Amino acid sequence: MKDVIIIGAGTAGLTAAIYALRAGKSVLVLEQGNYGGQIINTPKVENYPGIEQISGYEFAAGLYRQAEKLGMEYRSEKVTDIRLEGGAEAKEELSSASLETGNKIVETTEQSYQARAVILATGAKNRPLGIEKEAEYTGRGISYCATCDGMFFRGKKVAVVGGGNTALEDAAFLSNYCEKVYLIHRRETFRGEEKLVKELRKKENVEFFLNKTVQELEGGATLQAVVLRDKISGEESRLEISGLFVAIGQMPENGVFAGLVDLDENGYILAGEDCRTNVEGIFAAGDCRKKTVRQLTTAAADGAVAALAAAQV
Repeated sequence: MKDVIIIGAGTAGLTAAIYALRAGKSVLVLEQGNYGGQIINTPKVENYPGIEQISGYEFAAGLYRQAEKLGMEYRSEKVTDIRLEGGAEAKEELSSASLETGNKIVETTEQSYQARAVILATGAKNRPLGIEKEAEYTGRGISYCATCDGMFFRGKKVAVVGGGNTALEDAAFLSNYCEKVYLIHRRETFRGEEKLVKELRKKENVEFFLNKTVQELEGGATLQAVVLRDKISGEESRLEISGLFVAIGQMPENGVFAGLVDLDENGYILAGEDCRTNVEGIFAAGDCRKKTVRQLTTAAADGAVAALAAAQV
């Protein structure tokens, strides 16, 4: 029996672990992949208060070490189900009494665990383009992580799709290794920071393709070209590239919790700034919950809020 089980080891989850441990609670963190979440793929973090510059990996590693020193128990296991003690699983079966009392049972691919409180901090995954042959060329020209796969395209022509900070950062990173980087965005202006846009415009090997969308993927064993459509004129053009890096946002992975906690139409967990879900003793923190701002600072804040609330269960 643990006081708190945290599902997910990104910024929100590890921050929650630190705060719960400092509150004197026993903590188990379950993570199906590597700790750190999406931030480990960011070369430079420059907007976290008090830290002028740090790599995403170093930031995540620091959180992990801090939680580990405080006594965090960490296991690499995939969560398959959460239910309340007594057997109730679906929301329709939960009585008011079972919502207010009872331990939580967390099932994984390996075993079952019990806790007084559970914090859902599963983050979000990369959103695909959703076009034909995308799955076929993933790993054979299409990537969702420039820092992971960029070196495979050294000296080649690549494209980045997206208009946020991740796309801008990916383009900047790839420009250091690739012959040419095409930045494709469906709008005229970017959602990302103007500072990043200005830095990119100074690079001679970066070219902007604005008001354009990727319509088709072409190639043989590997990706060789993309077909772009101009959103204003409707004209199509062919762009020969060896790699396509997709950075068009994220989507949650909360399907396993759908029968227990309330989700919005996009699959995000409905929880307020107090991180409380509709089930007493189950909290949501970070990018997995419905919110307007998804940043390191807000993920860390969620983790702290959820942990302190969970410590009172």
